[in-house]
Amino acid sequence: MKKLLISFAIAMMAIVMTGQIASAAGVEHRVAIHVDQSDPKVQNMALNNVQAVTKYYEAKGDTVIVEVVAYGPGLTMLIPGKSKVADRISKMSLELDQLSFSACGNTHRKMSAKAGKDIVLMDEATMTPSGVVRLIELQENGYAYVRP
Repeated sequence: MKKLLISFAIAMMAIVMTGQIASAAGVEHRVAIHVDQSDPKVQNMALNNVQAVTKYYEAKGDTVIVEVVAYGPGLTMLIPGKSKVADRISKMSLELDQLSFSACGNTHRKMSAKAGKDIVLMDEATMTPSGVVRLIELQENGYAYVRP
């Protein structure tokens, strides 16, 4: 019985120590931020969320991967000349390696057709076939969902 208790205690210490080692190494967090409004206040709030989340987790020694997904009227945040947050996006993209911006291909196609020409997106934007589908995929892959 004594050997069994000692074995149990050693096993528990190993589990605790493994957990401590894992938490000391940091945790990776993944966040999807949804933007579907052209309102600069909403777009700025989304970017504020990116900065706050990144600052919080980095202070804990963790990493965070953030993807901002823009569709519908929110796509304006990624269009040079229309975006009221273009400078912030460019600056944040240079500062935060784990930040990306996805642009909805469906919205882009409709905007381009309406304009009669291809709408150019910011260099920081990556086209995705569908913004809604991209949000679903991110959540299925463990991303937390945030809508400012």
